[in-house]
Amino acid sequence: MSFKREEVESARAIVSATVPPTPQYAWPLLRERLGFTVWVKHENHTPAGAFKVRGGLTYFDALARSGPRPAGVISATRGNHGQSVGWAARRYGIPATIVVPHGNSLEKNAAMRALGVTLLEHGDEFQSAREHAIALAAEQGLHMVPSFHRELVRGVMTYWLEFFESFAPGEAPDVVYVPIGLGSGFCAAVAARAFTGVRSRLVGVVSAHATTFLDSFRSGRVVESPVTTRLADGMACRIAEDEALQVVLREAEDVVAVTDDEVGEAMRVLFVDTHNVAEGAGAAALAAAMQQREALRGRSVGVALTGANVDSDVFARVLA
Repeated sequence: MSFKREEVESARAIVSATVPPTPQYAWPLLRERLGFTVWVKHENHTPAGAFKVRGGLTYFDALARSGPRPAGVISATRGNHGQSVGWAARRYGIPATIVVPHGNSLEKNAAMRALGVTLLEHGDEFQSAREHAIALAAEQGLHMVPSFHRELVRGVMTYWLEFFESFAPGEAPDVVYVPIGLGSGFCAAVAARAFTGVRSRLVGVVSAHATTFLDSFRSGRVVESPVTTRLADGMACRIAEDEALQVVLREAEDVVAVTDDEVGEAMRVLFVDTHNVAEGAGAAALAAAMQQREALRGRSVGVALTGANVDSDVFARVLA
């Protein structure tokens, strides 16, 4: 998946009107702890607390230019995609319905409602919610906003452009770890790497309790896998998106899995060493770097802290 220069510059303009560039730091305490430089890209500092808000803005801009405005939109989410849809739908004056599984994050649900969306609960995991949203779209004549789409990737790519373009030629990190839920973040990193010409190797990170992308990467085809993660809800994907998988197969140096325990430890480390809050999926990239610390000695590493939207009681248990 690649983008022309005019598409890239358009995405920058659309996103920057709402989302200022997020910071990135090579935190000294992380370097002391791990023995190598770790650049953290803080997408937890967007107005929605996660990277996905960028993709919603470019998707809805394209939707507005493609024809008559839809009567309403609908989508499914575990939270951050839903906030992205809510932010953009409110900006364009389009009613939005979001379907979440039962037991979804209470605070992510509250954040979506605060953006004016109609929130529905269905099923016990993301795929069930997604299938219900598709059925409601057909039944009610709503526009279904997918969880993976080229226009979503185009917006998400802007944070990876910020990251890669901040380094002088030849100084970008040797290895960059990218969490994979449905794949927009990884595909965006690939597109930004190609656009900027950096040589950083990209490693995908999945939950060890939601391994469809890892199993599919190893098999070379989509493999459905059960979801049992208690902490990394942003990576709780049961069926890999084939278009994203093709990019992962071509471009990933590797795909690694991190357990909920490893994710929890990375959440604690981020709070102690940087005083930043990370949700489970948001800490997964650092969890992978910590898991592979011996192999990374002497290298520079990049990680994306992709979101901070964790329920306060969950975060309290993790810190404890």
